[in-house]
Amino acid sequence: MLEQVLAALDVEEALLTVSAMRSERVAVAELLTPPWAQEECDHLRVSDSTPDPAALSDTCLACVESGQNPVALRLCLTCGHVGCCDSSEGKHATAHHELTNHPVIRSFEAGESWRWCYIDEVLT
Repeated sequence: MLEQVLAALDVEEALLTVSAMRSERVAVAELLTPPWAQEECDHLRVSDSTPDPAALSDTCLACVESGQNPVALRLCLTCGHVGCCDSSEGKHATAHHELTNHPVIRSFEAGESWRWCYIDEVLT
């Protein structure tokens, strides 16, 4: 009887693992912008053809000044400003866009290379 219960639990655990993996794939797929939308964003097209500016700092200086800890960092591809993401308390990367209207940021996190256009709301 115990072996049957353990076997049933193994099957249930395997199904949960498969379900979790599928959920992760769906979440990532939903984040990606379709190719046709990418082609319509001139801001991303321009940022593709120019080198990234040098980062003005290695962290969000506004967070440092206010005693906050950034969750993740973003690099403005117009001027090199480094600001914190929208999951951070200060949302300084978005604040920088709102102040300057600089259109494109990219992740400033190791191993990430995605870019976001604030104006066209396109992610690549």
